[in-house]
Amino acid sequence: MRLLLTADTHVPKRARDLPGQLWAAIEESDVVVHAGDWVDESLLDAMTARSRRLVGVYGNNDGPALRARLPEVARVDLDGLRVAMVHETGPRTGREQRCAARFPDVDLLVFGHSHIPWDTEAPGGLRLLNPGSPTDRRSQPHATYLTAEIDTGRLTNVTLHRLPRP
Repeated sequence: MRLLLTADTHVPKRARDLPGQLWAAIEESDVVVHAGDWVDESLLDAMTARSRRLVGVYGNNDGPALRARLPEVARVDLDGLRVAMVHETGPRTGREQRCAARFPDVDLLVFGHSHIPWDTEAPGGLRLLNPGSPTDRRSQPHATYLTAEIDTGRLTNVTLHRLPRP
């Protein structure tokens, strides 16, 4: 199963649209995970139309319309891998321990908010992934997103993709 992870797209405030490379990856993936800060419902509609399966949550920049359509926390089983998504996880310090305590029954936690790519493992084996942002790199050298594969409950081939600067 091919998985695409993104967050903090901020369309149309930070970009008019997603980069073409990301749209192509969305269309090639079996499941697309968006960890919040869509900003506008039109992006949710477009991603829903162009993906095989979309799972998302709302972020702190998402207004009432998006919050009515998306949960704050989402949980899914993807080929035996127990996945949770949330936009914010709090400060960097202590993140792994905090998230392991909050999500004890999960194998993978996908989060956003910081726009900083993140890949760590908490005590007990919880994997934490933040794909960064494909449209607003902030202090990062590149705009980014992640892809991965899931095979019978195992997450493999986690790859950080750097997008070219416009």
